[in-house]
Amino acid sequence: MSKDDAEALALQVLAFLLGDSTQSSRFLALTGITPDDLRNVASSPEIQSATFEHILSDEGLLLSFCQEAGVDPATIGPAYHLLAGSDFS
Repeated sequence: MSKDDAEALALQVLAFLLGDSTQSSRFLALTGITPDDLRNVASSPEIQSATFEHILSDEGLLLSFCQEAGVDPATIGPAYHLLAGSDFS
């Protein structure tokens, strides 16, 4: 997976979270970001990493996203580590 692929996947996850008012509210509350601020920072590495952290913290949410998006759940962890700057083997 390339960094561009990981960034695109993070934006997909963010769109998924924002598409549900409960998840959107929870994500914004946990990150401390307002909807107005989110528009300006959605493509930042910090927010992209936070979207992965959020979805990885809830297996049901992760599986729901992956099913809806047609994404293999095994790709989320490596994408997160790629954007977070961690080594992942």
